Amino acid sequence: QVQLVESGGGSVQAGGSLRISCAASGTTYSSSSIAWFRQGPGQEREGVAAVITDVSSGGGTYYADSVKGRFTISQDNAKKTVYLQMNSLKPEDTAKYYCAAQIPYGGSWPYPWEYNYWGQGTQVTVSS
Repeated sequence: QVQLVESGGGSVQAGGSLRISCAASGTTYSSSSIAWFRQGPGQEREGVAAVITDVSSGGGTYYADSVKGRFTISQDNAKKTVYLQMNSLKPEDTAKYYCAAQIPYGGSWPYPWEYNYWGQGTQVTVSS
């Protein structure tokens, strides 16, 4: 079992920055993906960024086109924590952000229905 706990959300003005964190507990795996998804009011849940650890492919980091160049996903393996640094925030980034894990990784980024563990979410609000 894997438990995910997000933290660090809040309110910021457009152009500002926030960093949100996802602390994972449970067994580590050689093939996995930890990703950030977001869901705004009346919108579908969408993939924002993912870090993929896969022995066969080597893994990597992936981003939605809408956040490339502004958001950075990183991980601290010792702390079992994944971060999402969000810069140059825009009002359209307002959403509830969820951390999710896919274990083992099946090549299914950015499909939320393929991720089998979820955190409770943290709200990010960007005002204009």
